[in-house]
Amino acid sequence: MIQGRVVAAHGRQYLVELPDGSRLSCFPRGKKSEVACGDCVDLRQTSSDQGVIEAIRPRRSLLYRSNDIRQKLIAANVDLLIIVVATEPAFSDELVTRALVAGESAGIETLIVLNKCDLTDRLAAARARLTVFAGLGYCIRELCARRDHAEDLRPALLGRTSVLVGQSGMGKSTLINALLPQAGAATREISLALDSGKHTTTHASLYRLDADSALIDSPGLQEFGLGHLERAEIEQAFPEFRPLLGQCRFRDCRHDREPDCALTAALHAECIDPRRFAAYGRIVGRRDT
Repeated sequence: MIQGRVVAAHGRQYLVELPDGSRLSCFPRGKKSEVACGDCVDLRQTSSDQGVIEAIRPRRSLLYRSNDIRQKLIAANVDLLIIVVATEPAFSDELVTRALVAGESAGIETLIVLNKCDLTDRLAAARARLTVFAGLGYCIRELCARRDHAEDLRPALLGRTSVLVGQSGMGKSTLINALLPQAGAATREISLALDSGKHTTTHASLYRLDADSALIDSPGLQEFGLGHLERAEIEQAFPEFRPLLGQCRFRDCRHDREPDCALTAALHAECIDPRRFAAYGRIVGRRDT
């Protein structure tokens, strides 16, 4: 049995880095796969260029999204979730909120990166939309990856495994290439091994920054389902809700139309941002949102 770390995941095919630095294309045992990029695994080598994943070693964290039909694993053993937004194209406030909820629920530290800050005519509007997140204590870094500002992000990455998430067009791949000039060649190598697209991020890939630091790039997101979370978990993942939980008249308050609801009272007192409250309602499937 050999131990390795998954450095790329595409469907049911995985590229695993072995202790000697070589990489092996692997498939999971059985029909169902629960392997994620970043996983540490036990495998058996079945040929010179292929292996079978026998077991997933214990994880310290797992980031994933889900809906009523299926779940999509994003990355495992992650210390920092980096949500990449940009001045252009416009980003979704709700997708940012959903990613933050996923990070909070998984116990993963979160950082929001505002990219393409050289587009000064769009910068003020983007900053204004992020004000609510900054007010909740989330760290926001501004940069322009294509103007060599990506290095400003490097100190936050050292000694950690970080994962980039965001909508398509936010500049995640540009950020990766700015931090890792060799990433283009690595991506082509991974794509060849997995027989996947070479010019678009179609799979999650892990890149080494140094011996102790890694960065995972994930495919662009258009939605971030949170069907795997219970209502109580979602409530706890909103920092502005936490001081108010347990103060409603009814123990099972849905924060909808119930009288003496602490959250709706805070909303009316403008202590909770209405966009965040509406996003919460959509996440839990409340009928009036």
